[in-house]
Amino acid sequence: MDELVIARSLFGMTMGVHIIYATLGVGLPFMVLIAELMYQKTKDKDYALMANRWTKGFAVLLGVAIPTGTIAGVQLSLLWPGFMEVVGRVIALPFQIEIYAFFLEALFMSIYVYAADRLSPIMRIVSVTLVAFGASASAILITNVHAFQGTPDGFEIVDGKFVNIDPWEAFFNRSFFITAGHVTVSALMTGAFVIASIAAYKMIRQRGNTREYKFHHKALMMGLVIGGIFSLLTSLNGHESAQQLYQYQPEKLAAAEGLFETQRYAPLAIGGYTDKEEREVKWAIEVPWALSFLSDDAFDTEVLGLEEWPEEEWPPLFVHTLFNSMVGIGSLLLLLSIVGFTWYKILKRKKFPRWLMWGFIATGPLAMTAIEFGWIFACTGRQPWIIYHVMKTEEAVTTSGNIGLLFVLFLIVYIILMISTVLVLRYYFNRNPISEELDQ
Repeated sequence: MDELVIARSLFGMTMGVHIIYATLGVGLPFMVLIAELMYQKTKDKDYALMANRWTKGFAVLLGVAIPTGTIAGVQLSLLWPGFMEVVGRVIALPFQIEIYAFFLEALFMSIYVYAADRLSPIMRIVSVTLVAFGASASAILITNVHAFQGTPDGFEIVDGKFVNIDPWEAFFNRSFFITAGHVTVSALMTGAFVIASIAAYKMIRQRGNTREYKFHHKALMMGLVIGGIFSLLTSLNGHESAQQLYQYQPEKLAAAEGLFETQRYAPLAIGGYTDKEEREVKWAIEVPWALSFLSDDAFDTEVLGLEEWPEEEWPPLFVHTLFNSMVGIGSLLLLLSIVGFTWYKILKRKKFPRWLMWGFIATGPLAMTAIEFGWIFACTGRQPWIIYHVMKTEEAVTTSGNIGLLFVLFLIVYIILMISTVLVLRYYFNRNPISEELDQ
């Protein structure tokens, strides 16, 4: 197999695993913060118990996120030396600052875990706020390198050399704010829906109006409300991201929508699959003029089709399916949160029907699936460039061999890590059941 394909597969697998822990590492501290604020406001000890138990789970996930993140950093240097040379010259700031963000997160995480009972209410909130801030900052800083790959700024190339380098212009590149916003709100959405998913599963096993059932019901409603708010914000930010593609990466937008011909009043293709030979999206539902309007807020906007670029510069056409799946899941999550809120708060129904409970259980896995699809789309849709219109991926890859062996070894490591994560979490929460803590 081609070394480039193996290198991309290895790094993609690493990021696919790390993104699970990194996303929850942003979303769960925020849910802990909300639970702390609810406890300080209502003095309902259930919320304090939620914050305590969720923190324990977060600590386990953080313990796995650290080695997977370290592996990702090492693989960047080993697999993509050409890219890392540019990073060292132009866009090293995010990596440098991220060290301090992680230090902030780890420091106040330790304070909150080991000294929460001895802190004043204000200091408890301050501590968990700084944990959430550090986690979000880490995600934003690392994602900023990805933003730079799509909109490289802060340098010029003269005679094949990088000159007039401005690290801060590279840092605050054209897509920094939109990308930072998207990674943050989508992670907060996912953390909330994971909480809702677990709470719904526990409720469906209880089947009664017990003390434990009521506890999980509070967690479910918190997850649905917070998840719904951030799924809406993710959708709005996603619209901004699409308009950014129209401005700065038009071939990526064309591939995402399966648009081959440049045209005004371009339709939006929902569903279907892209047929390269026929140059159309088959079995899709087309919304007339919608793509032009979404691209630049005008129906007569001209949207460039893939015909404008040589075929070897086309992104893989399956990104259309990834993009549609991501948007479809996001829409479903928003719908489920609205239905849940309406059912309980507006219709005043105390219990949810079983079919709806299974929908709530699915929200966590669905949200994480959307995160994975989004990252694959973001990175694969930029191909064949590792730095857009500056350096191709094949120019940055390592020339050393034996990458296939590394792929197999890391696959085994990740399987062990993920199984161990599940076993440790099950062991801890089985040894410390919620029923015992509610009785204290």
